[in-house]
Amino acid sequence: MSSPSSPTRGRPARLDRARTIRTALDLLDESGLDALTMRRLADAVGAQAGALYRYFATKQDLLTAMAERMVDGVADAAGPAGDGDWSERAARLARALRTALLAHRDGARVFAGTHSTGPNTLGFADSLVGVLREAGFGDDEAARALYAVANFTVGHTLEEQAALRPEDGGTTDAGDLREAVETGTYPHLTATLPVLTSTDFTAHFEFGLRLLLDGLRAARQ
Repeated sequence: MSSPSSPTRGRPARLDRARTIRTALDLLDESGLDALTMRRLADAVGAQAGALYRYFATKQDLLTAMAERMVDGVADAAGPAGDGDWSERAARLARALRTALLAHRDGARVFAGTHSTGPNTLGFADSLVGVLREAGFGDDEAARALYAVANFTVGHTLEEQAALRPEDGGTTDAGDLREAVETGTYPHLTATLPVLTSTDFTAHFEFGLRLLLDGLRAARQ
């Protein structure tokens, strides 16, 4: 039996929102954000380009739906109340968000350009604010801490994905940085060059996240 989104008797497939978003994410992984167009997506789902606008008024609407799909399940990373120290629960949420964005090529670029109000995005935000409020942070502090953690995580992941460019065969900017520092007079950068050119992005992320959470802990005392 054919599904509602499968071609039947030679007719074009009927559009399905969920299937279209999945296909868009597949195209993103295959060719990157710059190559993702409404026309290419329409071809991939076997529909006319204009038919996509039934679900997505603009490409931005499509990207917002993709961002929302990417963070499905991230809110659950905090675990139930009392499941560890508040800072560890907040860290788990930040790590889960980074992992979700890294799961897709240009994932952070897609997410950073959208402002989804869907249940997955709001669920993540609500979980993080809840963790902070339960720990004794005031409402204003919790709201601003949400922005700080989310912006750090998305920004770091954005730079992380930009550092490894698939179009260049997987090379990074580390070689250019090393050459520029070593051929100039930058003694402090030279001393720290091994870390500055390291591609251990998890270590970079964990260091920044720890600083941020330690700062929140200090501000709460």
